[in-house]
Amino acid sequence: MQFDTKIAVIVRTDLEVWQKLNVAAFLAGGIAAAFPACVGEPYEDGFGTQYLSLIGQPILIYGADRPALSRALERALSRHVRPAVYTEDMFRTTHDEANRAAVKAVSRADLNLVGLAMRAERKVIDKIVDGLKFHG
Repeated sequence: MQFDTKIAVIVRTDLEVWQKLNVAAFLAGGIAAAFPACVGEPYEDGFGTQYLSLIGQPILIYGADRPALSRALERALSRHVRPAVYTEDMFRTTHDEANRAAVKAVSRADLNLVGLAMRAERKVIDKIVDGLKFHG
């Protein structure tokens, strides 16, 4: 099945493994919050045990260095795509309010990005992530 939209998560490649996983999880949550229609129905196994819903389409995860993340952010914004962001400063905070304050404390050009996530039309996402490779 091909979707009209594409979800892309871009994670900085020089992070520790736990940081990469943390960033990807937080960013996927941002997509689910912004686009509730992309969340599927709850799951149930053969015994009737109930499970939570998941995002109902593939999430493509790309790797990038800091300049490529900044370039992807600018490409997204120039195409009117509002991404979820995760900055290195957010690793030192302990709650959502502090995360927002850490982002607000710096200009866009000075964001120390470690991850981005976005959902948009397939062709738009393809232009934003052009040149990036899937995270290995």
